[in-house]
Amino acid sequence: MLSEKNIDIPSGQINTENDTEAVDMNAVEEVMKKYDRESNTRVWEGWQKWAVYAAFTAVALFNIYVTLFATWLDLIRYPSFVASLLFVGYLNYPMKKGTQRINYIPWYDWIIMLAGTGTFMYIVVNAYDLSMRIGVANLYWYEIILGVVGVLTLMELCRRSVGIPILCVCSVFVIYALYYYCFGRDLGAFKALRKVTIGIFYQTDGIWATPIQVCSRFIVVFIIFGAFLERTGISNFFISLANCLCGSASGGPAKVSVISSALCGMVSGSSVGNTVTTGSVTIPMMKKIGYEPEFAGAVEAAASTGGQIMPPIMGAAAFLMAEYVGVSYSDIVVRAILPAVLYFAGIFMSVHFEAKKLGLRGMSKEELPLFKELVKKTYLLLPLIILVYLVSSGTHTMAFSAIISILFAIIAANFERSRLFSLVSAIALILYLFVQMPGMAGIAVLMVGIVSCFATLFGKDVKMSPVELFDALANGTKGSISVVAACGVAGIISGCITMTGLASQIITAIISVSQGNIMAALFLTMICCIILGMGVPTTANYCIMASTCAPILIQLGIPNVAAHFFVFYFGIVADITPPVAVAAYAGAAIAKGSPMKTAVNATKLAIGAFIVPYMLALNPAMVLVDTNVVQFILIAVTSLIGMYGVTVGLEGFITSILGLPLRILIIAGGLMLIHPAIVTDIAGLVIVGAITLLQFTGKVRENKATA
Repeated sequence: MLSEKNIDIPSGQINTENDTEAVDMNAVEEVMKKYDRESNTRVWEGWQKWAVYAAFTAVALFNIYVTLFATWLDLIRYPSFVASLLFVGYLNYPMKKGTQRINYIPWYDWIIMLAGTGTFMYIVVNAYDLSMRIGVANLYWYEIILGVVGVLTLMELCRRSVGIPILCVCSVFVIYALYYYCFGRDLGAFKALRKVTIGIFYQTDGIWATPIQVCSRFIVVFIIFGAFLERTGISNFFISLANCLCGSASGGPAKVSVISSALCGMVSGSSVGNTVTTGSVTIPMMKKIGYEPEFAGAVEAAASTGGQIMPPIMGAAAFLMAEYVGVSYSDIVVRAILPAVLYFAGIFMSVHFEAKKLGLRGMSKEELPLFKELVKKTYLLLPLIILVYLVSSGTHTMAFSAIISILFAIIAANFERSRLFSLVSAIALILYLFVQMPGMAGIAVLMVGIVSCFATLFGKDVKMSPVELFDALANGTKGSISVVAACGVAGIISGCITMTGLASQIITAIISVSQGNIMAALFLTMICCIILGMGVPTTANYCIMASTCAPILIQLGIPNVAAHFFVFYFGIVADITPPVAVAAYAGAAIAKGSPMKTAVNATKLAIGAFIVPYMLALNPAMVLVDTNVVQFILIAVTSLIGMYGVTVGLEGFITSILGLPLRILIIAGGLMLIHPAIVTDIAGLVIVGAITLLQFTGKVRENKATA
């Protein structure tokens, strides 16, 4: 949920002496503009820049107020929310990529922006009247036209900020809905348009469905929190921590990439942004010790993409999953732990065996940060710790938890330069959160915490000054635009599916093709998820999957939670799956390697993302469905050993090169361990254990290790 991809290379992390591969930040910015539409924005300077930033900041404050205090009618709350983001969205995104004129918006963009904002505000102004007439579809002809304009302007903003693929998907569903009512129901062209427009623009099954509701209530404030968290320098801290843990190990920089990308990615909603942010540091390090460019870019892309499934934050999609599944956010986070561990364990083992196979060493101690210096910065973790505790405990609303965490982010950012006020603020806020105090006393302590927190902004040379505060709010709004646009379009898709009953037809078709075979149905669903997910952001991607693909699996008897995890995972891996592997292409651009070869390597490295969903679909105990502690531990152990077997088979190396027959055999053994059955577990354990033992005793060595 980091809203803006500001790239800061941590000092002391890369030895650039005689290093021709040092990262050029201008080149990194170009990579972002090429592969991440959110980075293709208008250029503002002078007073115009401050005016635009004031608009962004006002929208952020407005949404914080609405989230915390407003008790408005839904037809006031959600349309006003979308209208505010639509307005600043057109201020931020031009019609097409390329160099933009400074301080310039063409006349037609002004018209689109005002027309779109006006249509949504029409609902706000006439909310009570419309709420009485929508139920009987008694709308005037001009209200239908306004609805069409609103839908088109939202789709256009989505095209600018997200991309064309999701727009193509949405258009297909809208055209199908129009065809369904026009010819299937013989309503005629205008009546069909009227029916579809009311369904997706005015009723709660369309734009105002679950995605936008969750976006308004939770996601936006967490995106703003991410923008504040970024200002603390926590990304640099995570990279330094990863360096301390394994920078000196064999193939250390690749392992640093896996760990740092997992940590940074868990608060990021963008696989491309995460790839570029951490990859600008880790990819040159990997190349420097001997990894091929395509492998280095693939490691970063695979790890960064997986960051979105990493608890406890999991990007914005976790909030949506909790809403769709009907459980708490903390429940989703706990269920996601083992699948995430398996995913990153697979990548970690791959880079380890690749390093051993190539004889690569780690970095020297002189290149690594000192652990004692890193310990002094552990206060940077305080905002995340507070957030996780508040969200998991359920003592406060998620929106309030995010706002409190923003205050702790300010404290963490300014702690070194304004220790007195930071300590006073932290103590007061912790007392308010953890000590039960009567009404006025509690409010007084809270106010002391808030005032002291904002007092830190005026310290000398602080990381977060008042200007930085407003910049973080503005960047939070910027990061929200694409998410809101994507969620709105996902709502349109969901509305079309609901209106036409298309979901049941898709379910019937897949069941018919698979002939009731669960593996065949899972495979077909996987293909649907990957195709629909190509080039689509995680949040919108999951919304589409939850509406179209998850019901298929539930119909086949797979538990609700497991079905949603299945489609969530396969929607995410579309970012590294050819041919539209945007995260892999971004990694390749930084590594200066072949994009397609990088994408293929990333797919191989992220094999866990292709295996784990099948594991949890076939054995829902992995996501804590109908299981106990002993069973869960047994599943975790056998699954990790199984992932080891598959990884070793793909890499073809343990202590020496494995021949093709042994590679195939150990992969089969790994898959047996992953399959939920006692017989297959025993057989897989014997196969994987025997080959590993023979390798270590030297009895199946076909080639000595290079190091």
